[in-house]
Amino acid sequence: MQIMSVKMTRYKQADFVDEDTSSIGTIQLNETSGSGIQVRYKTRGNSLWKSLSKLEKILLSTCFTLTFCLLLVIFVPRTKDIDSTFLNVQNREKPDQYFTSEAEKKAKFYYESCMDEDGIVEKLGAEPMKKFIKNFGGWNITDSDYDISSWTLEEHLKIQNRYNMNGFFTWGVAEDDKNSSRNIISIDQGGLNLPTRDHYLNKTGHEKVLKAYLDYMTKVAVLLGANENEAKRQMQEIIDFETEIAQITAPLDERRNDEKLYNAMTLRELQIKAGFIDWVDHFSDAFSIVNRTITNDEPVVVYAPEFFQNLSTLIIMYKKTSEKRTILANYLVWQAVRSLTSCLSKPFREAYKGLRKALVGSEGSEEPWRYCVSDTHNVLGFAIGAMFVRGVFHGESKPAAELMINQIREAFIKNLKTLDWMDKNTSKLAEEKANAITDMIGFPDYILNKTKLDERYFDLKINKTEYFDNNIRVNIYNLKKNLEKLNEPVNKTTWGMTPPTVNAYYAPTKNQIVFPAGILQLPFYDLNYPRSLNFGGMGVVMGHELTHSLDDQGREYDKFGNLKRWWENKSIDDFNNKTKCFIEQYEKYQINGKKLNGKRTLGENIADNGGLKAAYHAFLNSKSDNEADILPLPGLNMTHKQLFFIAFAQVWCTTLTSEAATLQVEKDNHTPPKYRVIGTLSNFDEFSREFNCKLGTNMNPQKKCEVW
Repeated sequence: MQIMSVKMTRYKQADFVDEDTSSIGTIQLNETSGSGIQVRYKTRGNSLWKSLSKLEKILLSTCFTLTFCLLLVIFVPRTKDIDSTFLNVQNREKPDQYFTSEAEKKAKFYYESCMDEDGIVEKLGAEPMKKFIKNFGGWNITDSDYDISSWTLEEHLKIQNRYNMNGFFTWGVAEDDKNSSRNIISIDQGGLNLPTRDHYLNKTGHEKVLKAYLDYMTKVAVLLGANENEAKRQMQEIIDFETEIAQITAPLDERRNDEKLYNAMTLRELQIKAGFIDWVDHFSDAFSIVNRTITNDEPVVVYAPEFFQNLSTLIIMYKKTSEKRTILANYLVWQAVRSLTSCLSKPFREAYKGLRKALVGSEGSEEPWRYCVSDTHNVLGFAIGAMFVRGVFHGESKPAAELMINQIREAFIKNLKTLDWMDKNTSKLAEEKANAITDMIGFPDYILNKTKLDERYFDLKINKTEYFDNNIRVNIYNLKKNLEKLNEPVNKTTWGMTPPTVNAYYAPTKNQIVFPAGILQLPFYDLNYPRSLNFGGMGVVMGHELTHSLDDQGREYDKFGNLKRWWENKSIDDFNNKTKCFIEQYEKYQINGKKLNGKRTLGENIADNGGLKAAYHAFLNSKSDNEADILPLPGLNMTHKQLFFIAFAQVWCTTLTSEAATLQVEKDNHTPPKYRVIGTLSNFDEFSREFNCKLGTNMNPQKKCEVW
């Protein structure tokens, strides 16, 4: 199964699972499928962090310097020679007494199981996966004695659910958009293993990726005992089936109207629309682990009713013959297998590199300790966060950040009052919403309370010699934690990112902005920095998240976090007309010959532009007598107004392979870094004035786009 994630928009291009794990901003590979908990985030995109296999997540997240900080703080004693510390990290782990809670010890044990210094994973080879596959009744691709006659789709999907594995669609317990105080079962489209539907439908443009995907699938099957030629044939059938799912999957840029996507119904009504499985039976089995009864009257929210109608037709057709039913069974087992291949021996991990090379231009080879630190953070992020906060985070950053947020909010609200296109009533409600935004900074207090932290991970059992089984237990633990929410009211203070995460987010159903401790560091923020650099870095992040509350999707939610129509029609029309300017502007930009998608990136572009403006005006309104805020920086002939913009641009200094840049254009809701800077600054008169950009040039065009 898949569970959908907490609805949120985040500053950097990253997708995140749920409250238990973290994402460190980068491109991710899959659009609509995967294993494990997935909760919806605001953009309704299906490209969610948990849709990645474990190997994909780790390979893509370890490139951030936060990883180094985490490792030094958690596992390595301080030394004067940082380079030698990295070189000898595997032999310098902290003693058990350093870890003050059982949760932190579990993190250490998980890390050790991942490092596999005793070679247990290598000795076991394919055996853990072969044993796991038996839970599904075997796999036709690797088992010559497989008998499809005893297989049923309904029973197979129940097993997928119990192990928190991917199926044809995503579902989970999440906040009800129209009643954000309660949790509800949410169901959405899913089922793809490549980054976008276009990777299947544009076979010419993505020929290299499709070939690499088939090669990867075949290699894994052969490692599990399959005949190569037969495996390749059956894996191609799986790709063909995924292509049929891609054909009925709505593209992300058509899924930005939350009001239209929201379709509330009962399971009885869903059964009529999509009868390919017994929905009450399906969910009753899943929720049995939390003793929750499910009936035909259970309310659900379906975000893609047309997809489910078409999926039902497709699957019913496939269920008619044994050959097609075999393809369904093979597809579902593959979904489970691919999510766990990185928990096996080196040949399985090596098998993925060809596909990764085709997708992002790099095989992603890195030292095991880097992989395992990121993996541990993904699994036990708040236990890691406790150690991170104790060792690195400076508490005085919190009140300073709180002051900055309030200053930026004031500037944002002041600007609202100057808008001539918004009617007075809508403007008043928008101001109320901005004032009602709550914020959380740094980390949740409970992580420094040993008892409470241990309670969080009490049900998660970790053994330092069982890496594969640890990951199975993590899947089941995450599943249970999510399903328990259906019996509970929404907790508005739940954190959707772990403390070490270098990112931030706005949650529309909570009307809340969150800034983890990880982002309150260089290059975004430092207490000793001049205000110009802090406002240009961290201040723009804060303004960005504030502006998300009134972007093309955030504006659909009221100050209480409920999806409802609270704008006057005239203001909606004027807003949409203004946003067309952004769509047209950003679609003129190209990366590797590919035009950016102005519709899909609209919300992030609105937030970038509005956030820069609010942060700059807050910077101008702030006062300081500190020398650092008055004197110029040594060696730089720049004013502090100019340094504000330099700090903003510096945050987006990025190196990407050509393939990774292309992939970002094809699937990310964020504009590529280069044009997040150029597009935003070229719309801002104050930038042009400070750098004397001539009117009519690229950085000071005659026509500028502005909403907030």
